[in-house]
Amino acid sequence: MEPRPGGTLLDLGCNDGSFTVEVARAAAVSEAWGIEVAEPHAQKARERGVRVIMANLDCGIPVSSQSVDIVHSNQVIEHLTNTDGFLKEIGRVLKPGGYALISTNNLGSWHNVLSLLLGQQPMPAHVSSEIILGNRFDPRLGQPHPAKEDSHLRIFSWAGLRDLAEWQGLKVQQLATAGYYPFPPLVGRWLCRLDRWHGAFLILKAVPNGSSGRGGNGAH
Repeated sequence: MEPRPGGTLLDLGCNDGSFTVEVARAAAVSEAWGIEVAEPHAQKARERGVRVIMANLDCGIPVSSQSVDIVHSNQVIEHLTNTDGFLKEIGRVLKPGGYALISTNNLGSWHNVLSLLLGQQPMPAHVSSEIILGNRFDPRLGQPHPAKEDSHLRIFSWAGLRDLAEWQGLKVQQLATAGYYPFPPLVGRWLCRLDRWHGAFLILKAVPNGSSGRGGNGAH
């Protein structure tokens, strides 16, 4: 993350606000905003000092244009149907010089590739909003989703996330992966540096098109 002292962070899908607070601290912002759809989560986030707006992200981001320094979204885009509108809205709300960090499951991770080779459903690619099924190796096989919104609707590959972000007006500065099943985090970080394509999660950093931002190496 690039710090934005005195700036504003918007966390899309802030849940209970615990991770939002960590991200805000790392970014050195003065205000942390969150969008959340579930009121029990929103209330906990407010207790942590996050200014929460209740909204369905499939219907847009109810924030003024060019009003946010950092947009953060962790494990949210895969739950949405309107992924085009979601990315377009991110570009709209970012200030010139602001940036977005978006993380989601990587369809091209080795454990998903192996699942397909064995004729199994990739674990994050849910086929039901009611129950987890399709992969005999999934430790949660047969368990119900806690709520309908917990099911994944769209799972991205490395190229898919990059291309859609650029189509919707974002300039991708960096795209990396994190986590490398089944290895522990320290080993996983090293493996993701060695093999940037097949980690468990994608992390995309982007700025509004026409903005160079303050960092990034310009590499895809």
